[in-house]
Amino acid sequence: MSPRGSIKPTGTPSAEPRPDLRALPGPLGAHVSSAGGSAEAPPRADAVGATALQLFTKTANQWKEREVAPDEAAAFRAAHAAAGVAFAVAHDSYLINLASPDAGLRARSLASFRAELRRSEALGLDAIVSHPGNYMDDRDAGLARNADAIAEALAAEPGRVRLCLETTAGSGTALGRTFEELAAIIARLPAAVAGRVAVCLDTCHVFAAGYDLVGDYDGVWARFDDALGLERLAVLHLNDSQGALGSRKDRHAGIGEGHLGEATFARVMRDPRLSRVPKLIETPKGDDPETFDRRNLGRLLRLAAG
Repeated sequence: MSPRGSIKPTGTPSAEPRPDLRALPGPLGAHVSSAGGSAEAPPRADAVGATALQLFTKTANQWKEREVAPDEAAAFRAAHAAAGVAFAVAHDSYLINLASPDAGLRARSLASFRAELRRSEALGLDAIVSHPGNYMDDRDAGLARNADAIAEALAAEPGRVRLCLETTAGSGTALGRTFEELAAIIARLPAAVAGRVAVCLDTCHVFAAGYDLVGDYDGVWARFDDALGLERLAVLHLNDSQGALGSRKDRHAGIGEGHLGEATFARVMRDPRLSRVPKLIETPKGDDPETFDRRNLGRLLRLAAG
């Protein structure tokens, strides 16, 4: 399954070489399928040259939960080491809404999020990327509900796995459209768990939310630093945008194939402040995920080189 928000590209590209990303100062990779079991994800990452990977640890659009058995954990860790992947994260279920005013949905979401923390810890992942959810009624109340649920979950499920709150395009009642909203969630967390919470910035999402990475690149990063601090940035999702600036549309495009363009990604890849931040693509995969991921990762490698 591809990450939500992607649009299938048309046509089939010619065979793409496997890019060698090992010379980059920080990990770079892709969201890869875990079909057939979590241990199948690292070889798929290796096949596209990735030094970072993102995966679903369960079916993302179903409530059905599962635990990771010791043999699965051992198989994943062995595959992870063999692939030479330096950074691995999960993306949690799209159904989770920790900000919901509905007590039943929030309780179900909290249980699902706790299960994600346990699976990710068992697999030895570095982090979980999570959307802040939808407030439905009142924005400030939603931010508070989200923060309180995060605090409860992290306290109940101790470990080394970090939570990376992802910026969103901000459609409807989605939280995370502004850097200040993410800062408000983090500020409400108790000190005992706040150190486990960081941020994932998605280039498509922030552009669709109104942050002009094309015309005001340095200004956007200054605003991020003011609101959250660059030290909170733990993951970058590198996706071009089908939607225009401020469109609020979460529609990913291949690198250089949307409104952000290659020049913006060149700036990201050459920015010394971001050089060691793990970067992941969630770009459209068409009918040939390996080929399209190689193409997009190869473009980023070329842009990094100048």
